[in-house]
Amino acid sequence: MPQKILVIDDEAALRKMVHKFLTDSGLNVVHTDNGSEGLLLARESHPDLVLVDAEMPGLDGYSFCRVLKKEDFAAAIGVIVMSGKFVGEKDVVTGLECGADDYVLKPFSLQVLLARIKAVLRRYSASAKMEVKLRKHGLELDPAGRALKVRGNLVSLTRKEFDLLASLIERPGRVLSIPFLLQNVWGYDPADYNDPGTVEVHVSHLRKKLGPQIAKRLVNVHGRGYKFDYAD
Repeated sequence: MPQKILVIDDEAALRKMVHKFLTDSGLNVVHTDNGSEGLLLARESHPDLVLVDAEMPGLDGYSFCRVLKKEDFAAAIGVIVMSGKFVGEKDVVTGLECGADDYVLKPFSLQVLLARIKAVLRRYSASAKMEVKLRKHGLELDPAGRALKVRGNLVSLTRKEFDLLASLIERPGRVLSIPFLLQNVWGYDPADYNDPGTVEVHVSHLRKKLGPQIAKRLVNVHGRGYKFDYAD
């Protein structure tokens, strides 16, 4: 089944052009000229990705993102914001805080737009597959709520334990080095602090809290770092 794209833009010519191109590229496209109707369409059709204009009368792209991402069904929907002005750091921060996954600057190449859409869709597809695998092993990780359940039971983790587990789970099978984890989880500069003991202690705590069946998936690759192993 073709993946569904919702296009929201008050510029009719652009909507028509994008609709035709994406449809010809094998995607299922629905579109509207305003953010309020876009929300209704999103609730009705549950698109895989929304392409929304940043500057529209009424509900603009940023406000649309804020409202959409509060909906339970929208967790798996990608959002790309289109902007007709130069996108500065403030715009990027605003968009990311609202839930956008990427930006495209008008006028844009349709081929580049398609590549960006496919990239966001791949990320969400990988995330969905990861969730299925996690559930298969009895794990439910909620990054937004910073909550973890093991076989239906809520497990209490410290902030750093949660961040460490999330970093490993988000990169399944990939060995993460001690310097990478110290920087990514703790914010340390590897040039100033590179003590493996910090990571080792937190991994040990995680193993105890997760139980033996899950703990064995936190693998120490000697001399390289740690990985989360999905293999059965």
